[in-house]
Amino acid sequence: MITLPILLFLIFLTLAAIHFNWMLGGQWGFDNALPTKPNGERVLNPKPIDSAIVGIGLTGFALFYLFTSSMVNVEIPDWLVKYGGWIIPSIFILRAIGDFNYVGFFKKVKETNFGRMDSKYYCPLCLLVGIIGGIVQIMK
Repeated sequence: MITLPILLFLIFLTLAAIHFNWMLGGQWGFDNALPTKPNGERVLNPKPIDSAIVGIGLTGFALFYLFTSSMVNVEIPDWLVKYGGWIIPSIFILRAIGDFNYVGFFKKVKETNFGRMDSKYYCPLCLLVGIIGGIVQIMK
């Protein structure tokens, strides 16, 4: 049976792989992953290094959940388990809530490709990750 930390590990590893793909010039999903204004102008214009930084962060989150899953015997500091275990889900809950303009459940700009994808996939995934991360932390 798959445990919740391993599920988070797999989600974060998949998201990291997508970002590393973009870092290397891959285009799969890239255009729909960036918020745009109603006229189609991108709100963000990330460079490959930006994708690499996000990929590294997501890999770190994946390893955090792998190491805290008890399926791998790696000692990590108690303070990291205590605070990281709340910081990671908080990041994703805040992402799901959004900036009230282009990103999140409460965004104003909803009728763009990104807006529709964000409402249908990205926000629910972020909320799910945040809730599961909170459950994992509570169960410790």
